[in-house]
Amino acid sequence: MRPPFWHPLIACSPAEQAIITHIKRAKLFVFLREHRHKLFDDAFQEELAALYAPSHCGHPPIPPAQLALATILQAYTGVSDDEVIEVTLMDRRWQLVLDCLDTEQAPFSKGTLVAFRKRLIETHMDRRLIDRRSSGRSLLYGWRNATVIEPVAQPVRQPAAFSAGG
Repeated sequence: MRPPFWHPLIACSPAEQAIITHIKRAKLFVFLREHRHKLFDDAFQEELAALYAPSHCGHPPIPPAQLALATILQAYTGVSDDEVIEVTLMDRRWQLVLDCLDTEQAPFSKGTLVAFRKRLIETHMDRRLIDRRSSGRSLLYGWRNATVIEPVAQPVRQPAAFSAGG
């Protein structure tokens, strides 16, 4: 089973618009919500789907475009893989971008996210993701403060282990 394409609504709902008006910093969330349909057009989603071998086993696949957006947000915010799952449930900015407002269940598991990132890196699609272009302009680097985004091949911060000494 190939991963499905992801086609969330382009226009913002009233609930999404209310969230957007409250985002004062971290404008990348707003940018990604407003431009996700351009970043993940059908042609690029086809490239992402090609990362997966056809299979009829296992759980239904998560749309790679949704996982790619989560990977971009993870690199931007510097959260760990465990924290990504937590923020998809607790942070309405993440939910806004990932099209899962008020979800009670994470849209994907930690294992799914890690496996997706591994596929991206192994196929050099992480660089392709960051360099998405429209009309010759980089969609991510065209954003005013997008220079804070590092390529996703960089290690993501993992929470430090607690030590008995303190």
